[in-house]
Amino acid sequence: MLTDQAREIISDRTIVHVAGVDTDGRPHNSAVWADVDAQGRIVFNTAEGRVKDRYLRVGAPVCISATRIGHDYEAITVRGTVVERTTEGADDVIDALAKKYLDADSYPFRREGEVRVTIRVEVP
Repeated sequence: MLTDQAREIISDRTIVHVAGVDTDGRPHNSAVWADVDAQGRIVFNTAEGRVKDRYLRVGAPVCISATRIGHDYEAITVRGTVVERTTEGADDVIDALAKKYLDADSYPFRREGEVRVTIRVEVP
């Protein structure tokens, strides 16, 4: 379960770093836009075919870190598991994240033919 501090930091416009392990056992880290859903899960979005899309499958362990904006020494690190991956509603999720981070009504970096994937991480 996320602490109040972790929920606050991730719910802000903080860039979140998601680390996982690829199929060869090598770590991979990505900076992402993220939020916390009503169930307290960390939610972020990617495009099919990206590195994090390939290794963040349901059941995969992840480590997520973030630093509070303007407070360089107030950081959180949580470990969890990917509990959901879906393309259903994923365009709406990336649009909501674009609103949060850019105050844009839709994600401005969408590429033609791109399929978005929403990933949800549960922290025990």
